[in-house]
Amino acid sequence: MAQLDLRVRVLGRLLRRVNSVTRMDDERIRTAQRTVVGHNPVTDLMLGRVAAGVQLGDATAAGETGPLPVRVYRPDGAHGPLPLVVNFHGGGWVLGSLDTADWLCSNVARSVGAVVVSVDYRLAPAHRWPAAAEDCYRATLDLAARAAEFGADGDRLAVMGDSAGGNLAAVVALLARDRSGPPIALQVLIYPATDLTLASPSIRENADAPILSEAEMVAFRDHYLGDLNPADPYASPLYARDHAGLAPALVQVAEHDPIRDDGLRYAAALERSGVPVRTTTYVGMPHGYLSFPKLCRSAPQALGEVCAELHAALEPAARADDGHPTRRGEVLA
Repeated sequence: MAQLDLRVRVLGRLLRRVNSVTRMDDERIRTAQRTVVGHNPVTDLMLGRVAAGVQLGDATAAGETGPLPVRVYRPDGAHGPLPLVVNFHGGGWVLGSLDTADWLCSNVARSVGAVVVSVDYRLAPAHRWPAAAEDCYRATLDLAARAAEFGADGDRLAVMGDSAGGNLAAVVALLARDRSGPPIALQVLIYPATDLTLASPSIRENADAPILSEAEMVAFRDHYLGDLNPADPYASPLYARDHAGLAPALVQVAEHDPIRDDGLRYAAALERSGVPVRTTTYVGMPHGYLSFPKLCRSAPQALGEVCAELHAALEPAARADDGHPTRRGEVLA
């Protein structure tokens, strides 16, 4: 097992001291949810800045019970309808915001040549499951139908998310199959939570890992689900009765992550059902490495992989003859 970088260990201690969900009551959570992250030299050092050459605009999309804020990223100078990537931010279904996804979404828009739309779904504990899942699915339907408004092509659609957002991206792909939603060319699942029963062995192995610990994972899960069934497949997509017919997937996981095995187990389940999957384990990395691109040395490589897989899935000339992205298999990075 590769050792964590010192700066990552320091970051983990700092975050746990000032912002651990295990010490937040409902009022502190509401305060955190209302806090605007924004961009300044400190936040950009931690979370990365918006990529140059990308236009940002705020809009709304339909949610399950009403309009949701979304942020639209489009590369400068792009012509014609571009592929559409719908993103769901991380934060344990409790925290996170559009601002925290700016680095990832803007870089994907620029590198892939796509319109990326990030969805600000309703957060727990005020809105427990399935609010976030239904919001994300309804927004995906709406954005695909309205893609031309954003200069995008709704027939070239991918979903993407990190952590809780990876869970939601997987659930959206599952709902799209089960409810005859729009075809999804690729689901990008970045250190996703796929088993909210918390049965993955890595949860105990990495119980005290930086960025996300076992105790924090339990707290996030409990805020999201309350006393609802953690094995429902639309909460834990690993427990779907059948994974056949789901969109091809890129699954990235981090070596020092309590939910590392969530991603690996889900990738294996997809493969058993005949779904094309590329799986990459980033050694020496903690949960959230793409949320801290200036501090986590594998972030540029992981971003490059995300962009390459999206390009292969969404650009017809980059596809294999069977219509699936050309690069598959398990990689250790």
